Amino acid sequence: QVQLVESGGGLVQSGGSLRLSCAASGRTSSNYRMGWFRQAPGKEREFVAAISWSGISTYYPDSVQGRFTISRNDAKNTVYLEMNSLKPEDTAVYYCAAQRPSRGSYDVPHNYDYWGQGTQVTVSS
Repeated sequence: QVQLVESGGGLVQSGGSLRLSCAASGRTSSNYRMGWFRQAPGKEREFVAAISWSGISTYYPDSVQGRFTISRNDAKNTVYLEMNSLKPEDTAVYYCAAQRPSRGSYDVPHNYDYWGQGTQVTVSS
């Protein structure tokens, strides 16, 4: 089992920045792909960012490309999501997730094996 705990959420004005952290514990593995998803009230869980096990490859949807940056520090078992130029439409609960190797596409929530409890991000206009 892998436990994931997110932190760093909060209230920020439009145009501001936040840095989310995801601390992993338990049977962690540097071979896991790590991802961030978000879910706003009444909406489906949405892919935000993913990073390969090596940290070399990163993936983003068009909605956050150029504004969000995912990174990982395996020595600290931590994944980060740097969010800049935040918009009100970025408001959601943000979830960290871990995917074992060969589990499929990086942007599908169902393909991830472990999830954190989420952290709220609210962007005011």
